[in-house]
Amino acid sequence: MSDPKQKSRVQFNKLQKRLRHAVGDAIADYNMIENGDKVMVCLSGGKDSFTLLDILMNLQKTAPVDFELIAVNLDQKQPGFPEHVLPAYLKSLDVPYHIIEKDTYSVVKRIIPEGNTTCGLCSRLRRGTLYGYAEANNVTKIALGHHRDDILETFFLNIFYGGKLKAMPPKLLSDDKKNIVIRPLAYTREKDIERFAAFRDFPIIPCNLCGSQANLQRQAMKAMLKSWDKQFPGRLETIFTSLQNVAPSQLADTQLFDFAGLIRSQQIEGQIVYLSP
Repeated sequence: MSDPKQKSRVQFNKLQKRLRHAVGDAIADYNMIENGDKVMVCLSGGKDSFTLLDILMNLQKTAPVDFELIAVNLDQKQPGFPEHVLPAYLKSLDVPYHIIEKDTYSVVKRIIPEGNTTCGLCSRLRRGTLYGYAEANNVTKIALGHHRDDILETFFLNIFYGGKLKAMPPKLLSDDKKNIVIRPLAYTREKDIERFAAFRDFPIIPCNLCGSQANLQRQAMKAMLKSWDKQFPGRLETIFTSLQNVAPSQLADTQLFDFAGLIRSQQIEGQIVYLSP
């Protein structure tokens, strides 16, 4: 294929098809979107949420169920935030959208000491605001842009730093039981999203406008996973598969499996006799 433009189109079509299949499979496997759902796509201005909205809008046209989409962005009033970018982009898509204006930036800066990472508190404030909007506007599903690599990073963060064997579920019921959060990009690779965002030329808004330091622990996990992916192709896929294939009896959590109540069996004259411990 000598025509560079045609080659590029072919590559984009293959990538787009792969992403659509991955998102479609995740939605089907976890029953993320049902008939009549109103899905709120949380749009941050990053590559992940742009890709999520793009893929869901496309699937909406061919999905076997009818569902609504609304794109919602939270303007947290960080200095330098280009507040015109997202409205202009969303108007060009002809998709329902809403911009929530709430100054969580000042709250974070007042509480978190200078030089410390603000991501944790910022995330909690953002989540609370979005949950509140969803409840007030009859949203049935809240779609976030976390992808497979985010899930794996969280998995290893919890192992190495939290002493817990948990990750980031593709579908989640909020603590107050009022909201269902879905992650349709759960099966997609970050490197595919990066390529897709470059092809589509999304108007990316950087996430470091607040001046917060990077989460160094998460950056270390990201570097580790990238190294494994390069050195051992297929390893990340295998690790993710393990999250879907859990054997509680082969771990050590007494809350998940009744180790104390185990009994043994003994073969006597062709019959199984169960004995107490």
